[in-house]
Amino acid sequence: MTGALRLGAHVDQADPLAEAAARGADLVQHFLGDPQGWKKPTVSYAGGPTGLRADAAAANVHLYVHAPYVLNVATSNNRIRIPSRKLLQQTIDLAAEIGAQGVIVHGGHVLKGDDPQVGFDNWTKCVERADLKVPLLIENTAGGDNAMARRLERIERLWQAVSDAGGDPVGAGRVGFCLDTCHAHAGGIAVSEVVGQVRAITGQIDLVHANDSRDAFDSGADRHASLGAGQLDADDLTAAVRAAAAPVVCETPGGADGQGADIEWLRERL
Repeated sequence: MTGALRLGAHVDQADPLAEAAARGADLVQHFLGDPQGWKKPTVSYAGGPTGLRADAAAANVHLYVHAPYVLNVATSNNRIRIPSRKLLQQTIDLAAEIGAQGVIVHGGHVLKGDDPQVGFDNWTKCVERADLKVPLLIENTAGGDNAMARRLERIERLWQAVSDAGGDPVGAGRVGFCLDTCHAHAGGIAVSEVVGQVRAITGQIDLVHANDSRDAFDSGADRHASLGAGQLDADDLTAAVRAAAAPVVCETPGGADGQGADIEWLRERL
């Protein structure tokens, strides 16, 4: 570990603890089931939820769960929004069973022509109705003119919408923020400034997705690169991770070798 800062990666869900060991990781992020499907989440680990929770604690590896990509709690399309809320709650419930530190979910988007306020209002309702047994970490996204969490102005409105939910979910630590460096760069937010800008809105950064970007600034393209091998300035990327002072997940290519090298790249610089 680098001081109190845990570094890890997004890994296959079958045996996340073996994947952590292969990367020299202090934490891992994984899916619970199909990230592109609507089926109820499952734990693939041989020991089941109870075994994974116990074995992760014994190995001192923190677990994070990424919600399926198909979720969109912001949309005005009832056939997507209502199933999204259900699947998100199921994911949170199972994440709590395995002792996860949090569930990461994208901010989603509204339909073309919709008033963005519809999406923010839907976020308020989602948080009000959710049983947040583990923290829900909302992640900034890279592209889309209708996205809820690409531009700083939208992130600010989204955070206000979440804060408006009953029970002070932000102040109570039930809702937090996940900063993705590739998404910030591709979404038009300079990585050299993003930590301060996001903190000014949210007051917190709870997790960092440390990813380089294959594409240009404000491209809207969500294509991750290995650290130091993409378009981000290496010093800016390192400074952002250091300033965020939050656990780090590398969602970079290359499997165990590539991600292990990225974790080491960060350790050397931090």
